[in-house]
Amino acid sequence: MSAEVTAEDHALNAVDEGRAGPSDISDRRTRMEVRKAATWFGVAVAFGLAIFLSGSLLVIFGGVVFAALIDGGARLLGRVLPLSRGLRVGIVLLLALVFLVWTVMFAGSQIASQAAQLPATIEGQFYKSLGWLRSHGINVDQGDVQGLMRQAMGGIGQVTRAVGGLIGGLTTLFLILVLGIYFAIEPDIYRRGFAWILPADKRDDFERTAQAMGASLRRLLFGRLLGMAVEGVATWLMLQAYGVPMAFLLGLITALLAALPNIGAPISGAIMVLVGFSGGVDMGIFTIIVYAIVQTVDGYVIVPIIARKTVDLPPALVLAAQLIMGVLFGILGLALADPMVAMIKVWLERRAHRNQEEQDDGVSGEAAQAT
Repeated sequence: MSAEVTAEDHALNAVDEGRAGPSDISDRRTRMEVRKAATWFGVAVAFGLAIFLSGSLLVIFGGVVFAALIDGGARLLGRVLPLSRGLRVGIVLLLALVFLVWTVMFAGSQIASQAAQLPATIEGQFYKSLGWLRSHGINVDQGDVQGLMRQAMGGIGQVTRAVGGLIGGLTTLFLILVLGIYFAIEPDIYRRGFAWILPADKRDDFERTAQAMGASLRRLLFGRLLGMAVEGVATWLMLQAYGVPMAFLLGLITALLAALPNIGAPISGAIMVLVGFSGGVDMGIFTIIVYAIVQTVDGYVIVPIIARKTVDLPPALVLAAQLIMGVLFGILGLALADPMVAMIKVWLERRAHRNQEEQDDGVSGEAAQAT
């Protein structure tokens, strides 16, 4: 066998040498090794390019997520309004703009006044907590705690610096909004355009995978918005009924931080409890009860309902992705970690399903030949 292979290689090399140019590699095996090295080099270059362009790619993915949000709203309107897709997308954007203007004009002054009081209230409760610990025999050095807080804030600053500061953050948000609007108006153009660069035998599978990703992403975002609305409104109403100061601001903070699974709820809960104890022990206990009720309803009613109709993501996997994306890209990475994990999971499930179908087809073909 080895002699036959060697003779064949010599024959191929002889033919190749007759057609080889001055800069060509005449040896067949050497050419194969060079091709392998070039392939690995291309993979390394592509990986480095992806790292270099990761920030821009994340902005594009943010635009896709925002487009899915607009598309979901347009599809809901399509169930009750027999209008064209363009008009429904315009109505969704107009409603979002109206809500934003209302928030700024009618609630902006209230939010601003309450936001100015919030830091002083939290700081006062922090020193009261230190005093309570010392009165119970737990000696905590104030300078050490302040040093830890400064280090934590410094770490947060390093993380969020990846977004690029206030101006860079606004620019990033603007780009995400513009890209999302373009994607939402004519999504088929971009999906077909991306499918066109793939091999012809892969395009149908890409279409099915993209549709599955889009449906899962829309449901995931719908669940996210529903959870934000429920948590924010319920927190505001219950705190307002009891007379907790800054109830509207606390409800808004709870709603916004609900967009960050696993991370947002403890932060908003800690802020709520600190503000509650500024009004006394009874008020503080009431805020703890409010936090428990809101998180229980969201965790055991809303999330399971949505998870049954979309991608059920393991909390540890989402938290790990948030930690990695948060360190790399700051707040934007935290917000997009959950959708990214959902899209990767859908792709893996589709790939496993396709491999199973190919395996079943192969077994069926072999059985047919045997008979």
